[in-house]
Amino acid sequence: MRTGKHPVVLCGGRMFMHAVERLPSTAGKPYRALVAKVPDDALITSIAAGDKHAMVLLFMRHNVRIHRFVMRLTGKASIAEDIVSEVFLDIWRGAAEFSGKSNVSTWLLGIARNKTMSTLRRRTEAIFDYDVTADLVDDADDPEVAADRASRGAIVRRCLMRLPPPLREIIDLIYYHEKTVTEVAQIVGIPPGTVKTRMFHARSRLQEMLATAGVHRALAD
Repeated sequence: MRTGKHPVVLCGGRMFMHAVERLPSTAGKPYRALVAKVPDDALITSIAAGDKHAMVLLFMRHNVRIHRFVMRLTGKASIAEDIVSEVFLDIWRGAAEFSGKSNVSTWLLGIARNKTMSTLRRRTEAIFDYDVTADLVDDADDPEVAADRASRGAIVRRCLMRLPPPLREIIDLIYYHEKTVTEVAQIVGIPPGTVKTRMFHARSRLQEMLATAGVHRALAD
């Protein structure tokens, strides 16, 4: 699938790699450092110079978290896959616009959120759902402990689904993406004070619902 001169970058291993290999590259030499050792801002600089390999590394590092973030906001895998493609295609075309005023991950999540909101406004049939990634169960847990943990996780997910969307995304960004109040404010586009207020109301309402369900202290202070 193509958009103008550029192929759409798809969310997924070989399909993405194949698409990126067909992107026009203007960099003199490929950027071949290991993913774990290359700072995000260095990758963005290389992408701005037309380095396809830097694009691959950035995608490998961030595509899963962006996909999960959009999934938690929409509950629709098809929307999440499309938005991941759009986000990284935008990065390829506009990496030079990165100002460095925030972390690259914060910048990417902000782009993803804006695209998600625009998509949901266009798709009036879309339900703003919250599908939290399933909790990992330690293989060392005995069956009783594992079952209890899975049950608690299911209760937490049901309670999260009952939170209003503006509160849900604050919980997601702070607890699942470990963003600071300042970073959340940048992503959502609201003052830090509003983030704190929404976080207070989100925690209070969630703890009330969890307590009613028999789950206590699900969120760390």
